[in-house]
Amino acid sequence: MTKLKTIFGFLFASFLFIGCQENPEKKEEYKVNVGVITYSFRSMPDQSPEAVIEYVKQTGLTQVELMGNHAEPFAGAPVSPIWGHPNRGLLYKLYRNEELTDEEREEAALLQQEIAAYNEEVAQWRKEVDYGKFEELKKMYAEAGISIYAFKPNVFGTDNTDDDIRYGMRAAKALGATHITLEHPENDEHTARLGRIAEEEDVLVGYHGHTQQTPTFWDNAMAISDAIRMNLDIGHYVAAGHLEPLKIIEEKHDKIVSMHLKDRKNKENGQDNMMWGEGDTPIQALLQLMKDKGYDFPLTIELEYEIPEGSDAVQEVKRSYDYVMSMLN
Repeated sequence: MTKLKTIFGFLFASFLFIGCQENPEKKEEYKVNVGVITYSFRSMPDQSPEAVIEYVKQTGLTQVELMGNHAEPFAGAPVSPIWGHPNRGLLYKLYRNEELTDEEREEAALLQQEIAAYNEEVAQWRKEVDYGKFEELKKMYAEAGISIYAFKPNVFGTDNTDDDIRYGMRAAKALGATHITLEHPENDEHTARLGRIAEEEDVLVGYHGHTQQTPTFWDNAMAISDAIRMNLDIGHYVAAGHLEPLKIIEEKHDKIVSMHLKDRKNKENGQDNMMWGEGDTPIQALLQLMKDKGYDFPLTIELEYEIPEGSDAVQEVKRSYDYVMSMLN
């Protein structure tokens, strides 16, 4: 009996030892950084910086790409006539350069006068801005358990001055962001200017794109300055018709500062923005790639699909985040 006990004890101890050993085949697992661009909350009734913090908290997310209009009013900026404009349809038509009705043309003319007056007022404000207010806003986000990794104010265009650009980059740094984001200007002269100022200000610049994105879309700009990087939008990239959307991530991951995520149908299927899980963006494969490879740039949730009746932007961002977490787990 004693001998049997000894044998059993040896076998049991061996089992525990083997069971507790790490599997040499098991790959190291990395964390995927998931955030949200505050543009996703554009349909919420209160667009104040303080309200936006609450929206983010309600989603459970802890990182953001912060829009300019969700930070600048806290620092005393005049409010743009575009934000909160009652005729959203007109704004979308202007943005897409669509044909307007006679009534809309009259309304657009008045809006352009308001915008011109606003631009003069805000230009003066930028010259006297207190960057301490951006640091204060950063602290408020931190107290809510949220960090700011990117800033997207509307000051990096070809019509903006060098002072405007420096203001945006310095505000980004005060907020704790590592980079600013803007639409790819597709203008080498302007890219050279942005790159030069970014190098002087020690900030990275992430160029964003829509369905004009291609595997070489950023190459020329990134060759001009090392400060110019990619703010890839994988949803738009899929909608553009690229059949191997993950390939660009594998090839250029070291140049991506952050990446927008949405679920779109591909070109063949109509390019619609869909509730997550219903489009053609390979979200699960993308997440697995990032997890396996240890890509640590932020993955930015951007709400673009039509919000269902009875819901709101906060609930839909949370739904998208929950979908991401279900795919990761």
